[in-house]
Amino acid sequence: MFEKQTLTGAWFAIAAYSFWGVAPIYFKWVGNVSPYEIVSQRVVWSVVLLIGILVWLGRLDALRLPRRKWPIIAATAGLLTINWSIFIWAVVNNNIVETSLGYFINPLVSVLLGMLFLKERLRPLQIMAIGIAGIGIAFQLVWYARVPYLALALAFRFGFYGLIRKNLGLHSVGGLALETLVIAPFALGYLIYLAQSGEMQFLHVDRTTDFLLIMAGFVTSFPLLCFAAAVNRLSLTAAGMFQYIAPSLSLVVAVTLYGEPFGIDRIVTFSCIWVALVLFTIETVYFHRKLSRRLESTTP
Repeated sequence: MFEKQTLTGAWFAIAAYSFWGVAPIYFKWVGNVSPYEIVSQRVVWSVVLLIGILVWLGRLDALRLPRRKWPIIAATAGLLTINWSIFIWAVVNNNIVETSLGYFINPLVSVLLGMLFLKERLRPLQIMAIGIAGIGIAFQLVWYARVPYLALALAFRFGFYGLIRKNLGLHSVGGLALETLVIAPFALGYLIYLAQSGEMQFLHVDRTTDFLLIMAGFVTSFPLLCFAAAVNRLSLTAAGMFQYIAPSLSLVVAVTLYGEPFGIDRIVTFSCIWVALVLFTIETVYFHRKLSRRLESTTP
């Protein structure tokens, strides 16, 4: 029974991260629409779909939140909006490779933030992994005389999002529904402005564009639901081992489908990140196995 549950969880994790990995294709399909309208449409249709899912699950109670937690939800909603805006802008403007770099960096950023804000102690191999990743980013700085700001913005935004959400204890679907509900008035206001100024693409281009924009809710919610199902069946460490599927697929999509450049500069940077992630993964697996053996030996 346990093995079947683990296998099912693994398939859910693969589905979630694979979907996120090929998501840039969807945003390329709606590339004729302003990134800000895409974000607004994504918020509105996500609210519709997520509320529908909560009704179907009989979990509308997940939308109840103590007043003291609303400022925190407002903060995570703001970070979510920033992330969606940066990601969509990057995809539409042919920077999928850099978004991939950002999501490869993210696990290392999360460890760094844990050290800075949660007083977590870094183990030697973790320090080495972050150092090697830093070398890769420094190479970009020397090569181009600029920081890979899109990648770092995505990595740190997602890292801070996870840091803030860590102890909220929200229902996975309900939490996202609350965040999108916070953003929804601003999204609706922007869409009304676009409609009045005659700049809205929705309902003014073709049925294909309308259908794709409506599907933004599904594009947002489907991988989240798969991820929630995965973490309910797997340990967080096991689920985390699948997270590199998404940026790997995004990188392949960027280079093979859209011909984005992947020259020596990016090879060096990505190689540093990959080496860092290998060290990080090996250290994490070893540490948790060692911890499990220690707990088993002390259990009467």
